[in-house]
Amino acid sequence: MNDNHELRTPAMQRLETVVERLCHDESLSRVWHCPAKGAPMPSLMTLREIMDRLSAAIFPGYFGVEPVRESLRYHVAANLDSIYRLLSGQILCGKCFSCDGTHDGCEQCREDSRELALAFMDRLPHIRSLLAGDAQAAYEGDPAATSPGETIFCYPSMHAMLHHRIAHELYMLRVPLVPRIMSEMAHSHTGIDIHPGATIGEDFFIDHGTGVVIGETCIIGRSCRLYQGVTLGALSFPKNEDGSLTKGIARHPILEDNVTVYAGATILGRVTVGRGAVIGGNVWITNDVPVGARVAQERPR
Repeated sequence: MNDNHELRTPAMQRLETVVERLCHDESLSRVWHCPAKGAPMPSLMTLREIMDRLSAAIFPGYFGVEPVRESLRYHVAANLDSIYRLLSGQILCGKCFSCDGTHDGCEQCREDSRELALAFMDRLPHIRSLLAGDAQAAYEGDPAATSPGETIFCYPSMHAMLHHRIAHELYMLRVPLVPRIMSEMAHSHTGIDIHPGATIGEDFFIDHGTGVVIGETCIIGRSCRLYQGVTLGALSFPKNEDGSLTKGIARHPILEDNVTVYAGATILGRVTVGRGAVIGGNVWITNDVPVGARVAQERPR
């Protein structure tokens, strides 16, 4: 026993030096997060439950328990009550995470969180309408799809858009942190990276989807279609006088209605791609594209 203790002592001494270095103020101050008054962090487990419940509310029969039409109102009401309570709690956690100490008090934050949750719930019929249009667009845009229901249940683009339509509404309500977490949940699952701030019109479809990136200030019109590997990103990042990046400026592309962007295309900066334009695969665009234009790689000679 003593021999084992002596063998462990050098290792323990080395670990103690690691503890000292990790707890040193110079190292710790760069990563330390102290929630306001011990408030809990947003919970990934709870947010997953919220997304599961929202999926069942928006697409009954595809997700959650099998619905019975005669008792549907009861199940929907009970589900929405749970969503409201869980979501208001997670919104409060997001507020606490972003708290800078200048708020009007924790009780006011709780009341604000409940109001934000209710405002979001009021948008659920609109979210369902948009997603139903996305499912129809996926069905009409993919000859391999056998029904809109197949796209709802199987397609990564529908999974990503379900998360985005929900996260975008919360983003527009200025809910901190939670929308970004929801977007990243879909990103990690599908490989489709859509910032919750991006504005996406009706009947949107991403075919295949892997590697698509849509930036925060993108504006996409109705009936647009993207293929895998498309980037709608920023060309440059203006800086403030102190060298920090300027936040909140419009820096991503605008796609007008009925634009198609094929695989691997990269569109950067606040440029406008005109209505009905078709962007070919693997092209690089940093200037406006006229209405109805066809942009493709130069053919090899």
